[in-house]
Amino acid sequence: MWAICKKELRQFFSSLTGYIAIIVFLLANGLVLFVFENNILDFGYATLDRFFQLAPWILLLLIPAITMRSLADEFKAGTYEILQTRPLSRWQIIAGKYMGSLIVVIIALLPTIVYFFSIQRLSANEGIDTGAAIGSYIGLVFLAAVFTAIGICTSSFTNNSVVAFIVSLIACALLYYGFNAISHLPGLEGNADYYVEMLGIDFHYHSISRGVVDSRDVLYFLSVIFLLLVITHRNLLKR
Repeated sequence: MWAICKKELRQFFSSLTGYIAIIVFLLANGLVLFVFENNILDFGYATLDRFFQLAPWILLLLIPAITMRSLADEFKAGTYEILQTRPLSRWQIIAGKYMGSLIVVIIALLPTIVYFFSIQRLSANEGIDTGAAIGSYIGLVFLAAVFTAIGICTSSFTNNSVVAFIVSLIACALLYYGFNAISHLPGLEGNADYYVEMLGIDFHYHSISRGVVDSRDVLYFLSVIFLLLVITHRNLLKR
């Protein structure tokens, strides 16, 4: 598994595209938070709420770009057949691909901790709510883990990386905000809207972002990840 993981990391960072994807992610967050209109400095309060509201939408673009080639390129180049000849189970291949992509995403998130310390030093009063910030970062990691699982899963359906990117982008957007949007339909308000909203990633992400890591939210994320990886495994069995 770790051999596959290291291969994914080498492949991503061996080209300029990998570095550009991470730089664009950090640059977009930095510009919105500190430069554009209604930025944190103009807001007057020591808070990272805007970052944690913006980051999921940027990850919607970043993570499909990272995962789109993970299995699709293996199918296209015919190297998946070579992988099958190695002493690796399908689960080890999937886990290696998944962990490699997730580590890249976490590497992209790590520099954003600078935002926390910068605002903490600039604040005149008590500063940022550390508990809420830690909870939000935990939620962001779980969110990234689910998006990565979606990307790996969609990449297992096709040998075209562009198709994998588009389908992964749509699937991430639907699972993140789609159930929230459906819950606001007139026919569901006051009845099943709460339960429909609970099916979406957005509900559980914001729940953890309050600073309380509820076991139900953790179980939701782990269940979705496991289900997506099971689907990926079934796709590989067909090949």
